[in-house]
Amino acid sequence: METKTVDQKKIITGLSIVLAILLLVAVALPPRVQDDPEKQTTAVETTTVPPTTAEPTVPPPEAGIYGPTDFQFDGDYLTCLSGKSIPGIDVSEHQYDIDWKQVKAAGIEFVMIRVGFRGYETGLVKPDKRALEYYQGAVAAGLDIGVYFFSQATTPEEAIEEARFVLDFTAGWDLKYPVVYDWEYISDTARTANVDRRMLTDCSIAFCEEIRSAGRNPMVYFNRRQGNTQLYLYELEDYPFWLAMYSYRMTYPYKVEMWQYTNQGKVPGIEGDVDINLWLEYD
Repeated sequence: METKTVDQKKIITGLSIVLAILLLVAVALPPRVQDDPEKQTTAVETTTVPPTTAEPTVPPPEAGIYGPTDFQFDGDYLTCLSGKSIPGIDVSEHQYDIDWKQVKAAGIEFVMIRVGFRGYETGLVKPDKRALEYYQGAVAAGLDIGVYFFSQATTPEEAIEEARFVLDFTAGWDLKYPVVYDWEYISDTARTANVDRRMLTDCSIAFCEEIRSAGRNPMVYFNRRQGNTQLYLYELEDYPFWLAMYSYRMTYPYKVEMWQYTNQGKVPGIEGDVDINLWLEYD
């Protein structure tokens, strides 16, 4: 009996040592990196701050017409009191299964679908795994459609490649909303870390012009910090703006056509959080 107890103690001690070694190895290893930018960044407005630009201040774009008192909730969604606004959502494969009939019944009128992304490490262009499924389901439910591409382009040539991917992927799709260029800063270790203001503006123009030349309507997506420090917005005014600003008050001073006002929205038919947007119509 005594020998068995000693053996058990030896086994337990050995297992404890093995577990301790495994724990040390796990801590020492770098975290597994996801190449999909939307797995890396869960909130557009709280991503790593991009490097500051040394370039001079540039002329501002067109002033906006809406202020903090022009929006309030009408039921579950924010609405514009001073003009027409349309509630919508944007989705990627990370929303998983979606009941589009429930989404439509809940008052959502349009959806912006991610059709693909470029890896922030590999630089490879990849389709969103559920884009076609989402398109078919949303159309069947009576929702209007727009699309976006999550870019990590470092040159205008890469941006054009992304635009052509989107055009090929959505050939035959009925798009009532724009095709959006969504470039976001990831980190100082991503392949896009050294993309400066001039280059990012040129990439945005290259993507949008390629989309426009194919007869589609382009759009540029950005958050407030990015618009202030990483883009020459006055050069992009030929395209509508989609602003990510998580607030229930409009405090952005420039004109935007679409406002992503939360990334923690709740919509029947979608499990978990979803981005909710307002499309703003101007006379």
